[in-house]
Amino acid sequence: MKRIEPGPGQESVWDYPRPPRVEPSQHQVRVEFGGREIARSDRAVRVLETSHPPVFYVPLDDIVSDVIELTQSSSFCEFKGSASYYTIRVGEQVSVDAAWTYLDPSPSYETLTGLVAFYPGRVDACFVGEERVEPQAGDFYGGWITKSVVGPFKGAPGTMGW
Repeated sequence: MKRIEPGPGQESVWDYPRPPRVEPSQHQVRVEFGGREIARSDRAVRVLETSHPPVFYVPLDDIVSDVIELTQSSSFCEFKGSASYYTIRVGEQVSVDAAWTYLDPSPSYETLTGLVAFYPGRVDACFVGEERVEPQAGDFYGGWITKSVVGPFKGAPGTMGW
């Protein structure tokens, strides 16, 4: 694994901190699923963690309310705490556990209360500004890859031990 040197206007995920940092997004974010826009926000935040593309979190108020429902699924992050998951339904289209939230985040991550993150690979499309996001490889992390971030990125086969 060799760090890719960022070019002008780019960030290296290897310069992101551990533990992760939460900061406001400078761009509008959008999420599409089932042929419709299900989220649009100018109030998103991004979580930056070493070796991971940013994960964007959208306020629940900026998501179409009748398309997401909490599931029984959960996971645990050593920094942010217990995550709860949402299934997305639009018409006949369903994406199970396609988004997550921290209902009661750990101290230092209270900013994430009331915010929802989407897996770009489990919806039709995610956008940062006008740029369509590339999903982070693998099925565990939910990073949003844009032209402004360089890796290599954790998540692909063989990267778990980095």
